[in-house]
Amino acid sequence: MESETLFSENQRFSQWWLWLLLIGLTGLILYGIIQQLIFGIPFGTKPASDAGLVLTLVIPVSLLALFIALRLETRITRDGIYVRFLPFQKTFRYYSWANLSKSYVRKYSAILEYGGWGYRFGFFGKGSALNVSGNKGLQLITIDGKKMLIGTRKPEEITETLRKLNQIKE
Repeated sequence: MESETLFSENQRFSQWWLWLLLIGLTGLILYGIIQQLIFGIPFGTKPASDAGLVLTLVIPVSLLALFIALRLETRITRDGIYVRFLPFQKTFRYYSWANLSKSYVRKYSAILEYGGWGYRFGFFGKGSALNVSGNKGLQLITIDGKKMLIGTRKPEEITETLRKLNQIKE
């Protein structure tokens, strides 16, 4: 990213229900471990072994750590658009203005068009998507027809940045 950043956005998963589920599942397993290992009371009607119960904790803790680490970063500069989805993409993916036939903000359905949030592959020719929440995104279509949707919580700011750069292409 050589040129000045005109737009920047960092997003994380912020859905309350997701965090409630992850923390609740982790808490339930921790409760079982404390009950069974510390107080000697078997956890459940068919309790797992102590080692099995501790190993079960690995899954929700790993998921919790993953969701804490997940971050979608978007940068718009005079030379193009940079995006990465940490921790899966360590370097930014670059879309130069010269290689884009279209770039505009649009409303989308994460579930119907892409099957949810995250690093997604769309149905019925929708292309790929990087999103963490919401239903607004920066739609990019390259000159060779590849599509990428980048989710945003700042659709007005992106539109204004594209307008200033004279890069709204619908």
